[in-house]
Amino acid sequence: MISHPSGTPSVPSGGRLLAISDLHAAHADNRTVLEGLRPQSADDWLIVAGDVAEISTDIEWALTRLARRFSKVIWTPGNHELWTHPSDPVQLRGEERYRYLVELCRGIGVVTPEDPYPEWKGEGGPATVAPLFLLYDYSFRMPGMSTKEESLRKAHEAGIVCTDEFLLHPDPYPTREAWCRARVAETERRLAACDPDLPTILVSHWPLLRHPTEVLYHPEFAQWCGTTLTADWHRRFRATAAVYGHLHIPRTTWHDGVPFTEVSVGYPREWRRRPAGAPGLRRVPLKEAS
Repeated sequence: MISHPSGTPSVPSGGRLLAISDLHAAHADNRTVLEGLRPQSADDWLIVAGDVAEISTDIEWALTRLARRFSKVIWTPGNHELWTHPSDPVQLRGEERYRYLVELCRGIGVVTPEDPYPEWKGEGGPATVAPLFLLYDYSFRMPGMSTKEESLRKAHEAGIVCTDEFLLHPDPYPTREAWCRARVAETERRLAACDPDLPTILVSHWPLLRHPTEVLYHPEFAQWCGTTLTADWHRRFRATAAVYGHLHIPRTTWHDGVPFTEVSVGYPREWRRRPAGAPGLRRVPLKEAS
């Protein structure tokens, strides 16, 4: 491998596909982490898999800086972007808030789940990079619970209740799970229409499989972490990689030969406990060609 004089390994022609999530830029220490994110090549792309911040001005501040640095930035929302926080100057709810954020991103050149999926042609490509906005439908229930109501009651009894229950509004859908099912149906249609000769890189804030949630310290939280409707998408849609966040447990697990990589930073109180400190950019690992 050829190295630069600084000792930093040279970047392959075509750049690298990098990813990060859960920047939570309202925290001063996390803003410092964000300010330090830099590409090593003018061709590097960056996937941002949700939870940039809660307040619209913080979201715009963070994504604008990243868009100025990387050749392309691809974003999908997490639950925190979708909150209607009392201190946010933008008080839109549900679908209207999401559409506002889509237009915000388009204005600064950031790719969203509503845009044509870009084709990655750099290291490990070609592949279709598909940012997916899917939400969750409470189907990752507590063990032994047969209904959403039972599972939520168990979570309330344990004192583990996601803030989404208070700040993430599904308007105009009657429930968050109804919004999730609408998003799954629309996204499934778009993925089915992708070039069948290209593998996909599936990017979602919430993991597509329940398996990553099995290591949660509070298993009650899993019901806010995804939907069983996407459990086979990595097989159906030729995934060469899946990227997600939300759990604040950065790692890679393998399912049917496909690497599922969580790329979250998390809160300062979490990453300060780790020997390596705050996670930085992750190179997206791809499935080995068969």
